[in-house]
Amino acid sequence: MKSLNKFIDHTLLKATATQKDIITLCKEAIRHDFFSVCINSCYVSLAKEQLKNTPVKICSVIGFPLGTMSTQSKVCETEKAIQDGADEIDMVMNVGFLKNKDYDAVLKDIEAVKHIMPNQTLKVILETCYLEPDEILKASELAIDGGADYIKTSTGFGTRGASFEDIKLMKQVAKETTKIKASGGIKDAETALKYINLGVQRLGTSSGIAIVNGETSDSNH
Repeated sequence: MKSLNKFIDHTLLKATATQKDIITLCKEAIRHDFFSVCINSCYVSLAKEQLKNTPVKICSVIGFPLGTMSTQSKVCETEKAIQDGADEIDMVMNVGFLKNKDYDAVLKDIEAVKHIMPNQTLKVILETCYLEPDEILKASELAIDGGADYIKTSTGFGTRGASFEDIKLMKQVAKETTKIKASGGIKDAETALKYINLGVQRLGTSSGIAIVNGETSDSNH
């Protein structure tokens, strides 16, 4: 198995995050050799500058954290993030459309974003805390049909983060073809390893340093 640090998207998405905080995040990601930093799109160019000539990737969230903005605005945000240097995009699914069973609208929203980033990794956040089990299955299916490279559990800003039950449901749909990212509430190595053993290929957490150091974090995300 690849080492634990390479599963981690080192995350800072708080509204109060400053440029200084993002620079610190990037330095930590380099020091601990995390897979990527996961940040809001306004900081992509700053992270690009901090991470140049390092293997650390840049993951930008899109339509975050509600997923309820227009498809056009998600597309524009994605274009700008990629132009600024994002390697991966974590977009939030429109949960209201899903709840309304407007599956075509959900699908088109995802397809429009994937269409402009054929060569970058797209992760679609389902926000599982708001979904019933059958909705998690449907959301996973729509995300995959829309071109998602990963399906992701949570923003970390909903009523709860990932759960093992979420992953088991998502795995039923993802099978071996689509990867899964668990995020929200992963604060220690034991929990991280449980997710990895369930078949998760990426972990979104602001507790990456605690996880690789074998400690437990008191962070909320």
